[in-house]
Amino acid sequence: MSRILVVEDESAIAELISINLRHAGYEVTVAASFEQAQAAVDAVLPDLVLLDWMLPGQTGLALAKQWRGQARTRELPIIMLTARSEEGDKISGLDAGADDYLTKPFSTKELLARIRAVLRRKAPEALDAAVEIEGLRLDPATRRVTRPLGGETREVKLGPTEFRLLHFFMTHPERVHSRAQLLDRVWGDHVFIEERTVDVHVKRLREALQAVQCAQLIETVRGAGYRFTQQVGRVAA
Repeated sequence: MSRILVVEDESAIAELISINLRHAGYEVTVAASFEQAQAAVDAVLPDLVLLDWMLPGQTGLALAKQWRGQARTRELPIIMLTARSEEGDKISGLDAGADDYLTKPFSTKELLARIRAVLRRKAPEALDAAVEIEGLRLDPATRRVTRPLGGETREVKLGPTEFRLLHFFMTHPERVHSRAQLLDRVWGDHVFIEERTVDVHVKRLREALQAVQCAQLIETVRGAGYRFTQQVGRVAA
């Protein structure tokens, strides 16, 4: 389930968009201002942002530029929503870093189609690109996991299942994943495996990451599952 942040200060519009997105199977968070939007992204990185141009205080345009300038949010998919329909406005929105631009009023079908298109374009990058958190670097192309430690780059030796598990965790940081969700996304829902098997592989993954002082990045959330944290300062260099 993709997580979408709706940044819209008009409550009626925000509610209408949210209802339609949830009906389409998306998980939705709503923010009504620049500050609320930044706080929501700081808490949990969404899969996509629907960003209104006109917001109280600073504009959505400024927010898009800010996110594009930060490493954590540089690749965050953004669709800008606005009543400004002039060509110059569209160019400004795209130049600020928006992946797409939708002019109000718009149909729900068009909005959903634009969302699917942007998520499709971003998905291959997420699968193939190297990902790095707290110095821990995973490269799907070379299937290597490394981290600088003590003046040298150390490689983490992982089995294929632990590698897939770590890749999923690192590309979906700060989110709590149940054992059932991990089985579905990492092993595949066509494979029948007991949920406790997830615990075994998480334990193996932690043991392997301990060699580069990263075991604590994988947190157990009591009664819910596991979370991969990317909070700065949690890991020694």
